[in-house]
Amino acid sequence: MEETKITKKILGIDPGTNVLGYAVLDTELNKSAVEVLSVLQMKKMPDMYDRLKYIYEKINAVIVQYKPDVLSIEAPFYGKNVQSMLKLGRAQGIVIAACLHAGMEVYEYSPRKIKQSITGNGNASKEQVSGMLCRMYPIAEQIEFLDATDALAAAVCHHLQQKVVFGKTKATSWKSFIAQNEDRIIK
Repeated sequence: MEETKITKKILGIDPGTNVLGYAVLDTELNKSAVEVLSVLQMKKMPDMYDRLKYIYEKINAVIVQYKPDVLSIEAPFYGKNVQSMLKLGRAQGIVIAACLHAGMEVYEYSPRKIKQSITGNGNASKEQVSGMLCRMYPIAEQIEFLDATDALAAAVCHHLQQKVVFGKTKATSWKSFIAQNEDRIIK
């Protein structure tokens, strides 16, 4: 029987050109743990292209260090400020390109979908999302910016939405499930 990978690491990203949040969620069956929760700060960099280069280099470093399998990124929301939207889209594109280059799967979720997955309310505030994540994981002391918990929320959203597939085929009956998962049976 071929060995299947029973864990997945999800890189969650809250894109931004001033502050970019990132988190790595280590998942196994129905369990998950936060491996890293942090931000990239670029406010002091005056040149936009320096910021984009910095994002690319740092995300590549995160990929090398934590070896995530999947990217879950927050989709840009439509606002009134077109310049802000363009900057956000560039940051998102750089992250997606780095992850695709590393061979990762890429998933995008709307801010509303992410908030709804975490709190049950698509209109929840950043503080409410952060508060719920603090109840789910021991992360309270790691939170400096809400961008970090927004990134974790994107990763948790993907885990909840996909229920990360562990194995090659979906079981169609209890008999086929047991045959595919003999190593999980307690004897």
